Amino acid sequence: MSTSNAAPKTAMQRFLDGVERVGNMVPHPVVIFLILIVIVMVLSALFSAFGAAVTFERINAETHEIETATTEIRSLLNADGIRFLYASLIPNFMSFTAVGLMIAAMIGAGVAEESGLVTALIRKLVIVSPAWALTYILSLVGILSSIAADAGYLVLIPLAGVAYLAVGRNPLAGLALGFAAVAGAFTVNMLIKPLDAVLVEFTNDAARLVDSNSSIGLASNIWFSIVSVIFLAVVVALITDRMIAPRLGAYDPALAADGTTTEQGATLSAQESRGLYFAGLGLLGLIIVFCFLTIPSWGPLRNPDTGELIGNSPFMNGLIALIMLIFLVTGWCYGIGAGTLRTLTEVIGAIEKSIKNMGGTIFLFFVLSQFVAYFTYTNIGTVMALSLSGALQAANIGSLPLLLGFIVVVAIIDLLLTGAIAKWAIFAPVFVPLLMKLGVDPEAVLAAYRVGDSPMNAITPLNAYFALVVGFMQRYDRNAGVGTVVALMLPYVVWMFVLWTALFAVWQMLGLPWGL
Repeated sequence: MSTSNAAPKTAMQRFLDGVERVGNMVPHPVVIFLILIVIVMVLSALFSAFGAAVTFERINAETHEIETATTEIRSLLNADGIRFLYASLIPNFMSFTAVGLMIAAMIGAGVAEESGLVTALIRKLVIVSPAWALTYILSLVGILSSIAADAGYLVLIPLAGVAYLAVGRNPLAGLALGFAAVAGAFTVNMLIKPLDAVLVEFTNDAARLVDSNSSIGLASNIWFSIVSVIFLAVVVALITDRMIAPRLGAYDPALAADGTTTEQGATLSAQESRGLYFAGLGLLGLIIVFCFLTIPSWGPLRNPDTGELIGNSPFMNGLIALIMLIFLVTGWCYGIGAGTLRTLTEVIGAIEKSIKNMGGTIFLFFVLSQFVAYFTYTNIGTVMALSLSGALQAANIGSLPLLLGFIVVVAIIDLLLTGAIAKWAIFAPVFVPLLMKLGVDPEAVLAAYRVGDSPMNAITPLNAYFALVVGFMQRYDRNAGVGTVVALMLPYVVWMFVLWTALFAVWQMLGLPWGL
């Protein structure tokens, strides 16, 4: 990547450059995960031979009862392990939900991109937004995108890169901004989302171990979440403008991979404006249809048992379908209006093109899915998580230091176990009762978990979308690699973790309400 000669680099910039160089010296991501698979196999055999195991209490996800369980390290090199390696190859890949989400999102996104809608929308956003506000807008939208589950990874991140390119800024900085916003604050939002329902339910199950009448609601962390969203949006934007963009400097289009568009016009043509008008009509029609499906009490996309729309409902659980339809419908309508994509055959061609371009990513996901499945099978991550939590529990310190230590432990474990629900099923029955006995509300423990669980998502290679972000980077810099992403994410991860933890500590010390 090119760098600006306007000013000498700071010590931090030189350090991050070194991290990038070292990181990019590592092999292709597929090779990395193949090596990791071998390491997991060897470690599982060694730990299993020494009988490594841990006994703990956990919440049964089906009965919501507290049960005692023993988890031991399982070897991948004994008879059972070899059978698992052989028989699970295809099931591992088929159950890797990131693949399905990515393909579904790209069906719509491919049409929107091929028709020219994405570029036109971004240029329109650039035209109507003050230059200083663009970074803040993208940061806020990225954090809020978690309402659509993982769709933010697939939609917002590449859009942020295009938006930066449209204003003459380095698109790698836009991609870094998008990744940090989407991944680093994934557990908070200004709205209630499906994840909240599961986390709250597990919290209540754990709280009843101490007080059978204890209960918190879906909005138990809403005030803290709203403030966190605004606070983190500003933090991500400032890091981008003050650290990431200066380090990257001016963008050199010659670095782009073959086929990547780097030319961005300053204004919209008459055809593009007409296309946006048609896209608006298509979006309006789609909104009317979904209003019919959701607003009435009998709406088929409401929860058939409770009637709720926000929370555990078909509408919220299938938001990726809505994202796909929005891009598909508006992309085709734009193509009709702008004359770029008129017939159904052309639309199908655009979809096929977008899917073909994902060949390398799909193969990487195939290997990654095997590693995740093998790592999960061995129970190495679970045993490590329980060992760390047990040490923290036995530390015999005050409630606030214990909460802060809990945040650190969750962050460390998040490097190995990225699933928010799986970790909370283990941590909740340990820390919620422990801290309740020290006078800490269950809402505070859940808020602490949200803080610890998010920032590391932007730097762990076990994040299912980490490799996808590497691919996004390589579109604009064919020399980009794992080291590029790690170096760009480090400032975000460190500052988001430190400042968000500080916000939590201040909130707890002031005794502010966590939610409703």
